[in-house]
Amino acid sequence: MRAALKAQINKTDRNDARGIAQMMRAGLYRPVHVKTLRSQKLRMLLTHRKLLQSKAIAIENDLRATLRNFGLKVGVVGTVKFEARIKELVENLSDLAMLVEPLLVVRRALREQIGILHRRLLAIMRNDDVCRRLMTVPGVGPVVALTYRATVDVPARFRNSKAVGAVFGLTPSKYQSGEIDRTGGISRCGDEMMRAMLYEAAHIMLVRSTKWSWLKVWAMQIARRRGLKKAIVALARRMAVIMHRIWANGTEFRWTREAVVA
Repeated sequence: MRAALKAQINKTDRNDARGIAQMMRAGLYRPVHVKTLRSQKLRMLLTHRKLLQSKAIAIENDLRATLRNFGLKVGVVGTVKFEARIKELVENLSDLAMLVEPLLVVRRALREQIGILHRRLLAIMRNDDVCRRLMTVPGVGPVVALTYRATVDVPARFRNSKAVGAVFGLTPSKYQSGEIDRTGGISRCGDEMMRAMLYEAAHIMLVRSTKWSWLKVWAMQIARRRGLKKAIVALARRMAVIMHRIWANGTEFRWTREAVVA
């Protein structure tokens, strides 16, 4: 809109209003979907949980880096035993213990609040039939399912399930001009959180999950031809399509091709 209005010689409020009206009549803009209040609240819950999680991880990484300067290596340790491990390393160094204690207090408070938000998330998921059906897809957990529900909001707003992949920025970008016809990487447009969640779910299915399905077989065939990263992206896009179809049809994920055909 700004670039089009700059073509006018005289910029006035009247000319701006006329230019906006002309562009609207020309059909350059399309109506956008305003999410329901429930979806906005779910998105707020997910955003706040992710924010607290990122801050806690930042504190943990800072503690690891700081102690490494003094020759103290934290090593591989889980979230629950992290604080105990830090205190063990600085047990005989009172000056360092005084410096790390404030960060440990903040981290402890963050982890407690993350737990509260996560329990609220699980409670919402248990009472939501759509989320439970979405979780029948391998690799999809409560967070991914609830993020998908909050992002899509109303499945009927998509003409078909295949359009979901493009909305989430998981389809290849295209550049065509005269004799140039170039296909690039994925567009990365749309909701970044949802795209990251789908990528993570696809990665879990391919790398961590030991249970096979027709969808994993399809993705592994792509991995052999094109590499693992491209296979994960392709799987993430197809998972988004399948989840939309499950939501729209009221069905569950079918693990075999025979069940799909039937």
